[in-house]
Amino acid sequence: MKKLVPEYAFTAEQLNMISDLAMQTGLTEQITRILYARGVDDAEKIARFMHPSKRNFLSPFLMRGMEEAVRMITEARDEGKTVAVFGDYDADGVCASAIMYHALKEFGIEAHIYIPERVDGYGLSVEAIDRIFEECNPELFITVDCGISCAKEAQYIYELGSDVIVTDHHELPEILPDCIIVNPKLQDDYPYDNLCGAGVAFKLACALIGEAAYKYIDFAALATVADSVPLLGENRDIVTEGLNVFNSRLRPCFAGLIGKTYDQITAQTLAFTLAPRVNAAGRMGDAYAAFRLFTSEKETEIYDLSVKLCLYNTERQKYCDELYACAKKKILEKGAYGNVIMLSDESWNAGFIGIVAARIAEEYNRPTLLFVHNGDMLKGSARSIESVNIFTALKNCSQYIEEFGGHAQAAGVNVRVENFAALENALDQEIGRAYTSEDFEQKIYISEEITSPFPDKFARELAAMEPYGVGHRRPLFSLSTGACTAKPLKFGSPHLSVKSDYIDLTYFSGVKNLKIIESDVSKKIVFEINVSHFKGREYIKGLVRDLIYDGRTGKHTAESIFANAVARAYAEPVGLTSVALTTAETKALIRERIEACPYGLCLIASDRRTLRFYEELGGFDCDLFYPSSRNVSNRLIVSPAPDADLAGYRDFVFLDTPSDYNIQSLEGRQVFVNREICGYKMFERLTVSRERLLEIFSALRRDVNALQGQTAEELALACDGLGFDKLEFIFALNVFEELGLVAFGEGKLTVYRGVKAELTDSAIYRKVCLLQQG
Repeated sequence: MKKLVPEYAFTAEQLNMISDLAMQTGLTEQITRILYARGVDDAEKIARFMHPSKRNFLSPFLMRGMEEAVRMITEARDEGKTVAVFGDYDADGVCASAIMYHALKEFGIEAHIYIPERVDGYGLSVEAIDRIFEECNPELFITVDCGISCAKEAQYIYELGSDVIVTDHHELPEILPDCIIVNPKLQDDYPYDNLCGAGVAFKLACALIGEAAYKYIDFAALATVADSVPLLGENRDIVTEGLNVFNSRLRPCFAGLIGKTYDQITAQTLAFTLAPRVNAAGRMGDAYAAFRLFTSEKETEIYDLSVKLCLYNTERQKYCDELYACAKKKILEKGAYGNVIMLSDESWNAGFIGIVAARIAEEYNRPTLLFVHNGDMLKGSARSIESVNIFTALKNCSQYIEEFGGHAQAAGVNVRVENFAALENALDQEIGRAYTSEDFEQKIYISEEITSPFPDKFARELAAMEPYGVGHRRPLFSLSTGACTAKPLKFGSPHLSVKSDYIDLTYFSGVKNLKIIESDVSKKIVFEINVSHFKGREYIKGLVRDLIYDGRTGKHTAESIFANAVARAYAEPVGLTSVALTTAETKALIRERIEACPYGLCLIASDRRTLRFYEELGGFDCDLFYPSSRNVSNRLIVSPAPDADLAGYRDFVFLDTPSDYNIQSLEGRQVFVNREICGYKMFERLTVSRERLLEIFSALRRDVNALQGQTAEELALACDGLGFDKLEFIFALNVFEELGLVAFGEGKLTVYRGVKAELTDSAIYRKVCLLQQG
């Protein structure tokens, strides 16, 4: 179940304050409400938020340990000491290492940079330290994006004869390293504690070389977006200034990774184009290649390394898709009917399971843990949903875990093979105890309900609130509507152009919901605002992000349901086992399944009129044609399409006797069918006489030039069935199309004259005749 949740609600006093702020700042009240709800609640904060820049940068020397770090690094330079920098294999760690390399070089130090690979594990290790000392015997050892949890390793470095500076941004452990630490989470005068590792490295660079460090802010911006830290406070300033550099002085290393010319590089470009390519190097076991790319000055090397990282990303995508497909197959075999999803496989790559776990957690709206076999141990990644703290759940089940660490939404977990089932059961019970069914509802946070044409000024203000990202998500809006005009962007496109009363919308991959959009069912369209420019013109559109509707509403959906039932007649028959029930038995079975589990039950009605016999299902969301969610929660669907994906469900209950079972995902399954309620009465009242069909064909031939529509259903609605009953008209058109008497193409109907055909050659005609015979 999807639920729209207002992002904010204000008291009368707060609304008065918001009105005053809007007048003070010259902003619309709509944008001021959004800012106020996000903690930007006075004129000074609004000015800073709406105009992020380097003018807002905080002094790095407010950060505890910064002065001592600069003093120690200066001493190392002046005394010619050997300096080693130890980073991390992800985009944040590589960018932090690149910043330190460039800044130290400009400061007068040629540092030795070490980037661990994923197989080495996260953070410092004795083995890595020994290798570094064998190679360069450092006298100053600096960590970036790691080290705060490595007190023993830091002590080991000191015992080997080197000073240590730890720069990190991760949460503070109980025992801190006994050395100089630069971490914004320490208690100090630095007012912002959400910098990423590269952000901390950038602040150290600023402390060392002043504003000369600003030339490296593009690395810090990329890392800030890639590491999913909140795009608020100083992070917002860093990313904004970094994007200015990306758009005015694009480094060759970044140009090679982007691979094409962008009109404008945005935070989304960093998140979805650059960051995956940089991270792919670490996931493929070659993180150092990304660092070399970021520090090389040779054109040919930059090109070769850019190509390599792009190829790594292509491979990474391929492996992730394969891993996802394998995980989905396991879910279909095992079922996803509990509070947690746990899977393991010997062939999976540990570098990719976190990505796929996040994808599955989002799809099923439940915490997901994926494991890779490593001898008698399972190494896993956990990803959770917003409402479930997976770290706490794991902590409360730690008796079955060898090792784990992380935070509320993500964790790394190691467990012995023999404890896998026990951990799965314990987590299922723990999460079931700690959370309610409401915590597993798919919530969509809406900033405003739109009830009038979308103001251009408001749209421009939303664009000015960039960059969006973690902690500052792009605002979503909803509009309530009935029937909308919609059509594919071009012939055969899966994307729709939608006209509403208040704004024009683009619905990517929305073609499956075309009937819902066009129908008069009550619905809410969830969208975000996009402002674009082309050839000097400004275009404001909504991009549809979700569609929530009530399939029980609408006076004119019978034609769509009938057209869908006709389409099923052409589908390939499926083999299944049916169990006939009475109405009383059907209701008892439904009650039993609902009480047993909130997942896995699929209730199917051939016609909305069937629902009159099931008042107890009034609380169920009612879908038409396709499931509106993929999380296999208990669901009611009217007239499923032949290609409706129902494979994840465990129990199928037909509330009536359908005209057929031609739904591909029912192949080989058992279904329960109410034999007392007929689900194909819509076919029984059709006139199938040759004379009636000839009347309709003659009318088509007469008015063909005036007929517009992509399908029989569209045509029937557009021309009001040419005066005939609309269901008869749709039925006749399908028969004619099947017999080659008419054809649809590019929105027009073609009627062929002189074609000889027998009605009994039509499968849909034969089917309707058979149903009418009983």
